[in-house]
Amino acid sequence: MKNAFKYLSLIVFSILFIACGNADDDVNFDINQGELGQGKDPDNCLGFEDNELLLSIQDQFTTLPGKVSILFKVSDLIGNPISGLTANQFTIYEQGRNDDCFNTISSSESQARISPNSQVFSNNTILVLDLSNSVLQSSLEELKAASTSFITNVMPSPETTSFKMAIYWFDGENELHLLNELTSSTTELTSAIDGITSDISNDPSTDLYGAVIKSVDFAEDLLQENNQASVIGAASIVLFTDGTDQASRFTRDAALQAVERANRNISFFTIGLGAEIDTEILEEIGKTASVFASNKEELEATFTQISQRVSEQSNSFYLFEYCTPKRDGSGNNNLVIQLTNGGLQGAVQTEFSANGFTGGCE
Repeated sequence: MKNAFKYLSLIVFSILFIACGNADDDVNFDINQGELGQGKDPDNCLGFEDNELLLSIQDQFTTLPGKVSILFKVSDLIGNPISGLTANQFTIYEQGRNDDCFNTISSSESQARISPNSQVFSNNTILVLDLSNSVLQSSLEELKAASTSFITNVMPSPETTSFKMAIYWFDGENELHLLNELTSSTTELTSAIDGITSDISNDPSTDLYGAVIKSVDFAEDLLQENNQASVIGAASIVLFTDGTDQASRFTRDAALQAVERANRNISFFTIGLGAEIDTEILEEIGKTASVFASNKEELEATFTQISQRVSEQSNSFYLFEYCTPKRDGSGNNNLVIQLTNGGLQGAVQTEFSANGFTGGCE
């Protein structure tokens, strides 16, 4: 039975989220508003308690002769991603037009599976480094060591084509410089970092806001390319700087609007170094998570913190696929995915059309 304690807990979580200002950006306690993704609360006939975990559907599609595929993300009530879940923690329910309520799907008969990785899902990380004069002259070697550690921690081993990283850098020029194009090779990425020299930049200023705007544009283009290739995509922008915007080419509002209006499948992380950074701005840009190092000796530890968050974020996406028993003529059918994890539960409901469905699904 729904009780006042759970509502009080939710209010407390909400207050903590607002106070910190640095939880995952896509948190929203009403999934029907669409901020988290598609889906709605499960039908009351199932008798579920309030959601203590949030399942948000990012995309879904059907494939003839009868396969249903749903990509969803799992997070807690304050938006922290939850990774490492296994198929036996999920229960799937289906409801056709002749069913009063939902029936549990047989995993064996429907060939149902839930997996964290799939050929229809692409996850891209964009590492953006401030290589303005202050970094090159005082903390370059520490930045290179921290970036190498970040790459090693984030990139999966063995390599997989569904997970790639690109490295860009910025200074005072009106350009986001490419250091290494998108690749799944850890060796290639670390070699690119190793090749950075103190004379790489021709402009000692810092075009921070321009780098933010251009990074968002690049991430948006990646997701659009994924969509055109019928691949579901997500991206993480990880930006490092040791100062504030000095070039004044773009405004703070323009940069923050680019972040705010970005595709919900883009996550934002920032890493700040030293006393000259504006932590408030970096927290707004890094709305998923941000960390700060007071000196260059702490830089690798802060990069490691963010690498953990990036990995959790990318691994909190799950693909559910099954062969439905529903056939052509049955119209729209309802589907519920329920998760139990450590005594907590969450569920989300969606629907699919069985038009054209026949037997023979594998």
